[in-house]
Amino acid sequence: MTAELGLIGLAVMGENLVLNFESNGFTVAVHNRTTSKIDNFVNGRAKGKNIIGCATVEDLVKAIAKPRKVMLMVQAGKVTDIWIDKLLGVLEKGDIIIDGGNSQFTDTDRRMATCNAKGLLYVGTGVSGGEEGALKGPSIMPGGNPEAWPHVKGMLQKISAKVGDNVPCCDWLGSGGAGHYVKMVHNGVEYGDMQLICEAYFLMKNVLGMSNAEMKDTFDEWNKGDLDSYLIEITRDILGKADEEQKGTDVVDNILDTAGQKGTGKWTAINALDLGMPLTLIGEAVFARCLSAQKAERVAASKVLQGPAVNFKGDKVKTLVAIRDALFASKLVSYAQGFVVIKKASEEYKWNIDLGSAALMWRGGCIIRSKFLGEIKAAFDKKPDLDNLLLDDFFKTKIHAAQAGWREVCCLAIQQGIPCPAFQSALAYYDGYRCERLPANLLQAQRDYFGAHQYERLDKPRGEFFHTNWTGRGASTASSTYNV
Repeated sequence: MTAELGLIGLAVMGENLVLNFESNGFTVAVHNRTTSKIDNFVNGRAKGKNIIGCATVEDLVKAIAKPRKVMLMVQAGKVTDIWIDKLLGVLEKGDIIIDGGNSQFTDTDRRMATCNAKGLLYVGTGVSGGEEGALKGPSIMPGGNPEAWPHVKGMLQKISAKVGDNVPCCDWLGSGGAGHYVKMVHNGVEYGDMQLICEAYFLMKNVLGMSNAEMKDTFDEWNKGDLDSYLIEITRDILGKADEEQKGTDVVDNILDTAGQKGTGKWTAINALDLGMPLTLIGEAVFARCLSAQKAERVAASKVLQGPAVNFKGDKVKTLVAIRDALFASKLVSYAQGFVVIKKASEEYKWNIDLGSAALMWRGGCIIRSKFLGEIKAAFDKKPDLDNLLLDDFFKTKIHAAQAGWREVCCLAIQQGIPCPAFQSALAYYDGYRCERLPANLLQAQRDYFGAHQYERLDKPRGEFFHTNWTGRGASTASSTYNV
């Protein structure tokens, strides 16, 4: 039996991807650093299937038909580099390495160059969908060496999620790190979505005094409308899960309120800063996780720092509708910001990413799949060079309709002392983006006053810079003007 693909890394995602490939007609050779995992898998979930266990990398390579395709599902960073080095020693010219981990896009650029020098083809692909998606059909976001795409297109599209008329949630995004970049932003948007849902939950619980059962029913209802999405769906399920250890309680109430993170949201925010793009909501979502991790400090601070006591006397039903509107409007801002950053990166790194195709890949299989992603694709199909999704008719209409409730909820959170940084950050971005004249004129005056950094004038052409001797004691010499 000859394999069409090799896969290294039999953790949750790796195992389920192997079973996905096999169920779609592919024979897969597998290897893992801990060889007992190979035996357990081959004699367990993979028993009787077209899956070949290989004790060594050399055995894996021998089991695969040429040109060999080897997929890595291992820890990002140094571990991925170690496995690539091993493969470089045993693969031949024309063979293909596929990195399906959460690698930084800059690592993908570097690794592709290394493989090119050895005559190997390299694919860096994001894979999203968690355990269930990996098994039944994930969203797959490939980039890397374009010469590799014809060799892997068929198998990757076959195992991916499908939407509409059997359209695969997998398509080529661009050379180098384009695939991993889009996956990185996907994860950043995921951070934002999760934080927004948590803020809605926190208001419902602490201001409206709703029970888990009531919130479960509310999220179930929301999942039938504009907010229809995977994360809303699982939030509903989480709120309905009874705790088997602490009888009479729900699991969610017994979980410590400190959030973990693996870096992709942080990478997204950092790269947005490098590109000079205001990715404010995702940044706030990352910082909210950082603040949650300071549990001991927060407990101590809660005993000495004062704020308003919750004293809600409004209409519960109307406020619940407003919370839904705030969640939806903020979600629209998050996706708009995400695609603005992808557009800028595509221009900066010369990837030529099709933004509509990127939206299509998020419509099914992935963690942030949601109803209105089809509208995002339609927006970019209609206007491929669209500057911001908020300018599209669908987004504009929806955000106008939700705006009153959104503002009401942000005010309510401040008045009641409930932290809602993502709701408020999204609204601040919206108001800033629609503002024809911002106070940056004063900021530029300040910069020119203390550092002679110069400014442009409303009554002069763009690109001409001026300096004022603000104190009468300065000179005419000005600093050079540049942006970083």
